[in-house]
Amino acid sequence: MQNVYVLGTGMIKFGRYPTKTVPELGGEAAILALKDAGVGIKDVEMFACGNLYQSNAMVGQRILQQIGQTGIPVVNVSNACATGSTAFREAFLAIASGMYEVTMAVGVEQMGKAGLLGGGGGAGGDPAYATEGRLGSGLMPAVFGQAGIEHMRKYGTKMEHFAKISVKSHQHATKNPFSQYRNEVTLDDVLNARMISYPNTLYMCCPTGDGAAAAILVSENKLKQLAGGRKRPRVAAAILTSDPWTDRTASLPDVSTLTRRASKQAYAAAGLGPKDIALTELHDCFATAELVHYENLGLCGDGEAGAFIDSGGGKHPGLGGHDPVNVSGGLLSKGHPLGATGVANICEVVWHLTQDERAKDRQVPNAKAGQAHVIGLGSACTIHVLTI
Repeated sequence: MQNVYVLGTGMIKFGRYPTKTVPELGGEAAILALKDAGVGIKDVEMFACGNLYQSNAMVGQRILQQIGQTGIPVVNVSNACATGSTAFREAFLAIASGMYEVTMAVGVEQMGKAGLLGGGGGAGGDPAYATEGRLGSGLMPAVFGQAGIEHMRKYGTKMEHFAKISVKSHQHATKNPFSQYRNEVTLDDVLNARMISYPNTLYMCCPTGDGAAAAILVSENKLKQLAGGRKRPRVAAAILTSDPWTDRTASLPDVSTLTRRASKQAYAAAGLGPKDIALTELHDCFATAELVHYENLGLCGDGEAGAFIDSGGGKHPGLGGHDPVNVSGGLLSKGHPLGATGVANICEVVWHLTQDERAKDRQVPNAKAGQAHVIGLGSACTIHVLTI
């Protein structure tokens, strides 16, 4: 397989854009990425677009109607919360296979104030899998609340540990102009906020909204022609997993196994280990999710996430922490427009590896490798490792 590099990235501020359409949002991010890469739409040979809520509406082709139609192949991707990152992987594979040399990935979503409550019907209403009202709830706040409770039961984790994640992420977001919310919260603010699904209070849950992010990927040959001497990160691993077969446990969906499998594969493909990773952007749809993923990604041992947090784990080194996680503010502050999240996480890692101006106020020092992780229950998990 050919080496693949990220030549350019673009992202709009996450928020709410009621007067704009999904193709307009995606088009803005695409144009920003093209400008950052120093190429035009005519240079792009293949386009992968990730969008969930309008997945039957050929969003990729509609974006090209905004920025310039050239007749290239367009792949539209829908893969739950891993939609955008799966589109990025398709653009990566198109080059790694040797078929193309310049591709583009865009992740875009317009959710407004729609709640993150998918899954309540259970597998699209399939009665064989629907647990709603019989075995707890299949709504996302409840599913990840259950994951947190299970960690508390098994390892003695305290509610304060989850709350500290929210405090940390909100503090990180104050340095990110692309974040939907940029307000700090105290531990008491988080603990005393309205309960959504125990142990997750309001500030432990990600906000939804609108957003778009894009990336231009190139082969090594094209990198030499187009980079102009700029160091660009290599995609060292692009992993996609789903749940393996297990005896069904409908009362407690598994939010960990597919990440553990993807993480093992990603480290092997990249030839790296957790200690080599300078920063991680992971899928913190809820504070409980971030905590369990510390262990799933090998940032600490099983049962050690509470101690990891207490020691400053996950916090930016400039704030006295180590092994920084979600220095963008994460989904908890940046927001979670589903189709955009995966590409946005990759953009954040790229900016730190290249010391991009867009991350200057939160730059992780000496960043040589980073990873971006997203899961979608149902299930899909992507992990991309990038190195410079």
